[in-house]
Amino acid sequence: MKHETLQLWQTKDPRRPRTEDGRVMEVPAGWEHLAPGDAALTRRVKAAGPSWTVRAKKGRRTFSQGVWAPAETIARLQAERAAEQADPKYTKRLEAGRARRAKEQEAYVEEFTAAVATFLAFAPRYTDLQARMARAIAEHATPVGSGTVARTKRIDVQRRAEAATIAWMRHQTTAYDDMSIPRVKGMRREVRRMLAERSRKLLARYRRGESIEGRCPLSHALEQVETTPSAEHEEAAALIEIMI
Repeated sequence: MKHETLQLWQTKDPRRPRTEDGRVMEVPAGWEHLAPGDAALTRRVKAAGPSWTVRAKKGRRTFSQGVWAPAETIARLQAERAAEQADPKYTKRLEAGRARRAKEQEAYVEEFTAAVATFLAFAPRYTDLQARMARAIAEHATPVGSGTVARTKRIDVQRRAEAATIAWMRHQTTAYDDMSIPRVKGMRREVRRMLAERSRKLLARYRRGESIEGRCPLSHALEQVETTPSAEHEEAAALIEIMI
């Protein structure tokens, strides 16, 4: 068991990770820890033979805590990786890859912004507001590694845009971030459902082109993106309560 390739969970003692069923394992003698950060090196170490991949949960997300593997394997592959990186051809490939990914990201941001604008579908009188809001939501949701719904491939881009818009409104136009929600199963989901319904009602008013008396809550939310003081979150939430 100790020299098999395993997926384990972190414990307080880094040399004693545990299995899925709770068994605590001792790192074999002669093994060393490879910290996360170099995905290519990590893949090579895992492909070279037995290794233990360690993970940790923070909230609902899972993070890599690196890999344990024989010290000689790690040292050999690190040397090979260093030699590869010293080759000028490697630098050129790296730069070409970055340029390609930058173009792909730029194209995706444009696509996602357009999808958000399509979902918003405001009346002509709110065209400018729609464009500003679409850009703000895309800027927040599309960065690589952000972990937002905009980065998932499991649903189409239009559904991603809808989910990202509702999430953005939850944080920017309601007091959700400052709420004290009881730790009752399903309570947070129910609060999110309720706030999503309020957001959809608010969006419907802009789609119908209704006149908004007083301060426009969405314009106010867009101003908050740059400042985001908690007092203004509460003020925006109060505005929506009045309107709905």
